[in-house]
Amino acid sequence: MRQRIVEKLMHVLFFIAACASVLAVVLICLFLFRNGIPAIGEIGITKFLLGQKWKPSNNLYGILPFILGSIYVTAGSIVVGVPTALLLAVFLAFYCPKKLYPIFKTTVNLMAGVPSVVYGFFGLVVIVPLMNELTGHDGSTMLTASILLGIMIMPTVTGVAESALRSVPTSYYEGALALGATHERSVFFTVFPAAKSGIMAGVVLGIGRSIGETMAVIMVAGNQTWMPQGLFKGLRTMTANIVIEMGYATDLHREALIATGVVLFVFILLINLLVSALKSKAIAE
Repeated sequence: MRQRIVEKLMHVLFFIAACASVLAVVLICLFLFRNGIPAIGEIGITKFLLGQKWKPSNNLYGILPFILGSIYVTAGSIVVGVPTALLLAVFLAFYCPKKLYPIFKTTVNLMAGVPSVVYGFFGLVVIVPLMNELTGHDGSTMLTASILLGIMIMPTVTGVAESALRSVPTSYYEGALALGATHERSVFFTVFPAAKSGIMAGVVLGIGRSIGETMAVIMVAGNQTWMPQGLFKGLRTMTANIVIEMGYATDLHREALIATGVVLFVFILLINLLVSALKSKAIAE
């Protein structure tokens, strides 16, 4: 009897926690869309999404430079971070000595827990001066932000990819060996393709973190409001624009920043839907 009461109480507790999560998301959506959609309507959806100038003092609220900045930096972080993360996942799953595994695994987990502002300080103190020395120009550039974000998403992608690789039945690997394949071929041509859905889910989660990152990008990206002009030029992302200007924005300026949050929210929503689709595909397979 007592055990049943405890089970019911835990059931109620978990249900309340789930409802709280759903309620929080609903409230966030209501706040964003209630304050952002009217601003988009007042500015004009075309001028807002495709406008190339952001000058609140002149009532110009084009966020295309920030959209492209977010996309370019995210793409750069994928190029830098994803291959490294996937190779690290393969190493941890199939090549790492047992004595060294706890050290590497703990290090990856610690990287995932490091605050973004710490990564930002690292980028500002180490990567920016290094890029300045190598290029002869200001080191606060798109490339610097991409490298830093690539480092930041690496533990997220590695953790999910390693779990996906370990979830593949050992019979796949053993069958490949029995057919005469080497260890490397068995891993990369048999196990790796079998875990592709889970690996892609990890990659998409990394993309979500990259496109939503703020503090680290602010500290190393240069924060110019014009259109991105190259790898070695500064830029500003949507998240950075919101954080930098929200403290003093008023009226339409403030509403335009919230509307930028709406656009970013749609990006994140699409990424989460993609993750759900990949997970459903992986379960079906």
